Amino acid sequence: MYNRRLADFFSAVKSIFCCPLAEIYLPGVLALDQTCFGGLWSEAGYRREMTSPNSDLRVLLRAAPIDSPPRTVTVPLSPDAIGSDAIGTQPTPATVVGLGCYWAILDEAHITLLAIAPDHRRQGFGRGVLLQLLASARQRGLERATLEVRASNHTALALYESLGFRTAGRRRRYYSDGEDALILWQRGLQTPDMGTTLHQWQQTHRDRLTPLGWHWVNSHPGQPPVLRPEQPRDPQAQTVR
Repeated sequence: MYNRRLADFFSAVKSIFCCPLAEIYLPGVLALDQTCFGGLWSEAGYRREMTSPNSDLRVLLRAAPIDSPPRTVTVPLSPDAIGSDAIGTQPTPATVVGLGCYWAILDEAHITLLAIAPDHRRQGFGRGVLLQLLASARQRGLERATLEVRASNHTALALYESLGFRTAGRRRRYYSDGEDALILWQRGLQTPDMGTTLHQWQQTHRDRLTPLGWHWVNSHPGQPPVLRPEQPRDPQAQTVR
């Protein structure tokens, strides 16, 4: 049966939400990967991430405009129903505009991907995806989060520091062009006040988007948030604006 609530959501203008990657959005993720990283991960790599119990891979989606023509697509009935013939005709699917991923290693969240499409940068979307990843890591019981970032990427550094990350080291000539990487850690995911802090950060983030004409939806209607999703880590994947 057609999911009416999903249809109503997709009809909203400038609605945006973050959810686990589903099959229907894989082509958009591959295109975004090519734009931001030059083809860092293959389709097979993303499929492994989608099924790995140690990975949380999320996409940021912009709902199609209200006047978009309908089309027939196959949509999973639930996050665990990838590949099933589910819904049928619905409005044009949402557009992939962002991507984030971390791996759960022992008690740590290793953030491996964070990217926003060039035409959607500098609006706070990178912050929104990172907040989703941190909230997920806390829910999973992880104690801290870590990532590497180019020493010259001051925009990304400002974002990470605003969410409690601190520089703990430097990897000399870490990137292929010889630039150093800074190692950042957020060590307070399970502190007593972090739940409240995350909620406040998320509310402030939504409030900042409203004057820009965006409506942030916490999760995909009809697809409740789940911890999703292993492949060798490529820590060079840091593209944030």
